[in-house]
Amino acid sequence: MSIPCDMLVFGGTGDLALHKLLPALYHLHREGRLHADVRILALARSSHTREAYQALAERHCRAQVARADFANETWASFAARLDYFAMDAAQSADFGRLAKRLGRDDERVRVYYLATAPSLFEAIAAHLANAGLAGPAARIVLEKPIGHSLESARAINAAIGAVFDEARVFRIDHYLGKETVQNLMALRFANALFEPVWRAGHIDHVQISVCETLGVENRGGYYDQAGAMRDMIQNHLLQLLCLVAMEAPVRFDAEAVRNEKVKILEALKPISGLDVQDKTVRGQYTTGKIGGHDVPAYYFEKNVDNDSDTETFVAVQVEIDNWRWAGVPFYLRTGKRLAKKTSEILIQFKPVPHRLFHEGEANQLLIRLQPEERISLQLMAKNPGKGMHLKPVELDLNLANAFNQQRRWDAYERLLLDVIEGDSTLFMRRDEVEAAWQWVDPILQGWLQHYQSPRPYPAGSDGPEQLQNLLERHGRHWAE
Repeated sequence: MSIPCDMLVFGGTGDLALHKLLPALYHLHREGRLHADVRILALARSSHTREAYQALAERHCRAQVARADFANETWASFAARLDYFAMDAAQSADFGRLAKRLGRDDERVRVYYLATAPSLFEAIAAHLANAGLAGPAARIVLEKPIGHSLESARAINAAIGAVFDEARVFRIDHYLGKETVQNLMALRFANALFEPVWRAGHIDHVQISVCETLGVENRGGYYDQAGAMRDMIQNHLLQLLCLVAMEAPVRFDAEAVRNEKVKILEALKPISGLDVQDKTVRGQYTTGKIGGHDVPAYYFEKNVDNDSDTETFVAVQVEIDNWRWAGVPFYLRTGKRLAKKTSEILIQFKPVPHRLFHEGEANQLLIRLQPEERISLQLMAKNPGKGMHLKPVELDLNLANAFNQQRRWDAYERLLLDVIEGDSTLFMRRDEVEAAWQWVDPILQGWLQHYQSPRPYPAGSDGPEQLQNLLERHGRHWAE
């Protein structure tokens, strides 16, 4: 069970709060993970009464929570924790009202979750300090993206750091809360089978894919300023790369784990100037079909500029300049309105030194994050019958079945509990964020300088035609 605390959610009427945070908190409450003295206060500009907000929250939670997990009695006890406070996060005076509402208690843990636009991060931190709400027990949670460039990220980090010391800043990336992502470390560092071959001598290449069938939905205004590079590569995919490539930490704690992740980010070979033409593919979806339904082109989406050259697809060939990974390419790809929704990591091993049998493929390790969480290892085995004919077979671990899980924890459930308990292991440190931007910025600049316009691809396809060239010119191919 967690400790007593106040959970204050800025942007309490937004999609993130209603679709992710409140359902996650409901599940933690339902399973007895929240202390009896955990209070939840949603903050936004809308003038809701407490009862009206509870009704709004209930409507959204019913839509997000499985019917079998939603009970009226449980909701009633959860709603007793839930309150609402109307305020404008940009107005200093409103924080004075908030301070009166909360009362002065520097020893009580208060978690400020900023489910808002990053442009408000600096102002909110300063207003909290001025109102006396940033005491030694206070913590702040920042949603990605942290800025839109290295310069802006440093400015945000400096402003937050002036109010909250680093141990009380939680930069959240929900991908790090997924069970399979955390299993990466267990797979690598707890199994003698894998550690000796987890290196350049045995691995040909690595693919990390996060593919979505959805478009920009209600995020057109934000997404048109960000694009796939800032929205996904700079955080989610680089974090997955770090967990695949990092060295074993000296111990399993927040600082040791994050020290090793930073080393990987600092070892990434720069991609700049004309390199972007050979090592990146940039795309934007056009009209197409998904699931038998017509979908519009990106530039027809709500709040998107009709002349937008924002990328909705990115693929990058990444190289890590260190002893373990020299010469092993990491291929990252992410995009919207693609044929299938999937998030997975493929470790492609090198073939055996001498091919004894005519058939045979190199071993693969597939770590799938969604739609289901599973780990499978492809081996070669003899096909039953006369003759030595081989075929690939899979050793398959379905995590839900292996541990007899009735319900998989959502990433936000785990991460919210970690924030309450003060565990930073699965959150990004300041230097991690800045190291990631330091690598991403030259790519963005290279696109601008060399007129690397997004390549069109039909909605419902696998991405731009140029995607295949990224691997095929080296005799490789993307996993299906």
